[in-house]
Amino acid sequence: MVANAGGVTRGSRTLAWQVSEALRKAIMSGDYTPGDKLPSEAQLTEIHGVSRTVVREAVAALRSDHLVEARKGAGVFVLPRPDDARPAAVIDRVRLASDLEILEIRTPIEVEAAGLAALRRSPSHEEAILDRHAAVMACIETGTSIRAADFALHLAIADATHNPLFREFLEQRGNAAIPQSKPVAEDQREADAYRRLIYQEHEAIVLAISNGDREAARSAMLHHLEGSQVRYRALLRTERMRQSQL
Repeated sequence: MVANAGGVTRGSRTLAWQVSEALRKAIMSGDYTPGDKLPSEAQLTEIHGVSRTVVREAVAALRSDHLVEARKGAGVFVLPRPDDARPAAVIDRVRLASDLEILEIRTPIEVEAAGLAALRRSPSHEEAILDRHAAVMACIETGTSIRAADFALHLAIADATHNPLFREFLEQRGNAAIPQSKPVAEDQREADAYRRLIYQEHEAIVLAISNGDREAARSAMLHHLEGSQVRYRALLRTERMRQSQL
């Protein structure tokens, strides 16, 4: 790893780019909407497994592109974009259908990944899974999106299989592999209840993997992903009914 005159390594710049791109995709996809607060620096460090310096560089890149602004003592917030005129309550039906397609293809792959993770996990992989699970709760407690933390947890489970193709499958889809937690305009209580439900489903998966119980891990992952499909199909039906009444 080679340092430049300012003491920043090429490797850290690459990591900063990766983190900024992950956040940029989350913002552009609508997971973070204008006015939303990004996870704290400490949370982003935990979610992405990088240093605070890397996180600061990543956020600085987003600031230079006018996607976010830092408010002293409050945090970093998403700025409005010119294309944000669409009412927040309108669901993009095409995106919902895409979410369902991704969930369907993820299900058999990640069910198998959970089972293999329970059998093959190393102590370091188990620790990483527990850390990523805790990062989801940290986001819930601060009222920020869990999408990036959710994705990081699923990546940690994929790593525990010792088969790199599981991680590769998820990385090819990026944060889009994780459906948005706010697909419709919700009040904070509804959003919080949704995120806590996801956390509880994750917890069953994590505990089964930690206990080395392959069948329980497979069952918990199946319940989690099938539950996500049920929730998104309900949203799609609701939107179709709303459109028919216009």
